Amino acid sequence: MDKCSLESANMLASGNSADSELNLWSRSDVQTCTSWRAPIIWEGMFNPDRYDQTHRNEGSSVALTVFAVGRYLDVYLKTFLISSEQYFMLSLPVSYYVFTDMPEKVPNIELGPNRHLNVIKVEKHTRWQDISMMRMKTISDIIESDIRHHSTHIFCFDVDQVFTGRFGPEALGDTVALLHAYYYHLPQKLFTYDRNPKSKAFMETGDFYYHAAVFGGSWRSVKVLTEACYKSIMEDKKNNVEALWHDESHLNRYFWLHKPSRILSPEYCWDTDIGYRRDIRVYRLLWAPKNYDTLRTS
Repeated sequence: MDKCSLESANMLASGNSADSELNLWSRSDVQTCTSWRAPIIWEGMFNPDRYDQTHRNEGSSVALTVFAVGRYLDVYLKTFLISSEQYFMLSLPVSYYVFTDMPEKVPNIELGPNRHLNVIKVEKHTRWQDISMMRMKTISDIIESDIRHHSTHIFCFDVDQVFTGRFGPEALGDTVALLHAYYYHLPQKLFTYDRNPKSKAFMETGDFYYHAAVFGGSWRSVKVLTEACYKSIMEDKKNNVEALWHDESHLNRYFWLHKPSRILSPEYCWDTDIGYRRDIRVYRLLWAPKNYDTLRTS
């Protein structure tokens, strides 16, 4: 990874007033900003109380979307929601949107003040790849019909994860991408972009490799993002093409063409199977154990 070239946080292009106090040089071991002057958020760079207060004053509120279809509901959803109540955006109003094919099986979780749970029934696709890709349209539709009336920001999560540390308003921005835990230390030539020129997700080069398990932003920007990714996915389907990593491949291309205003370090979605890394000082969200043979239908 490169080093941040900015002399101070006042030179960031994030548009977030609290970012002016980011200490870009508190973490000399990692890259803390991008070439387009977006911050990359790491432990030790920010004052949590400052972000909590700033976003409370601005009236920020957050929608969280998560898909729990088939066996994923039984295995992961309850733990995901309980851990979210312990760590996710505790200083702000939060509305959960759980998309599932079995609404009657969604667990009854005790929620804190100003936190609400919405359950939306969705179709269960035969292939897990289609579930993954079609979530882009579902998210776009719920933003239009509901979220834009109630929340300023939205975060979209995979369900097979567990919150283990603060995941607060320091993560909020206009468009938010996540550095993939398995790729942030690797040279770009090893990034698994889609290399098929027939796919709308095709990339010869890029900036970083982003993980689709977590992305977000303002509701307006996430609506544009999900609509663009869905359009590309459907054009691929029309041409009998499927991107290498499905919606993640399309998301990476989108963030290459439309640079994210904020990037989260792998602290915000880590896999302990990677082992010890000195630059990962805190685990905020962890991958849950995977057993794809039994979870995925095909």
